[in-house]
Amino acid sequence: MKNLIIIRHAKSRWNLPLEDIDRTLEQRGVSDAKLVAASSVKILPQSFVICSSIATRASATARIFAEVLGYPVERIVFNEELYTFDGSKLEQIVKSLDNGFDNIILFGHNEAITNFVNKFGDVSIENVPTSGLVFIRFDADNWQTITKGKTLKTIFPKDLK
Repeated sequence: MKNLIIIRHAKSRWNLPLEDIDRTLEQRGVSDAKLVAASSVKILPQSFVICSSIATRASATARIFAEVLGYPVERIVFNEELYTFDGSKLEQIVKSLDNGFDNIILFGHNEAITNFVNKFGDVSIENVPTSGLVFIRFDADNWQTITKGKTLKTIFPKDLK
């Protein structure tokens, strides 16, 4: 059994003259990430690995979750390839995950996330919002062989306010 908890980065700033990869979080993004992280505690597996895009907004979101979940920030795996908006590329990355890890929390970007959860989950989601969490369970022992999984839970900021 493989469990993927996939989270879109928190709301970021567009009004600063920065490269896309360097965009920072808005205050609302920080608040929403803390809210979703706190709500996720009761649904997460006992052990997991956190992987994140290197983009500032995704890595900041991963750090917020790690802090709330009591996960050592220095153990977050930052992966340059996760800075993608392409669902097919995200699928390749997930299918190349280390099979030694059954439970992975992954922080990334849209459209890749929405496309991925709609292809591999069993619940149609129009758009995974910023700070949105989707938990998918796969009946597989190997990440390379995952097919359609079961969407166990979604947690979106608007549902918590």
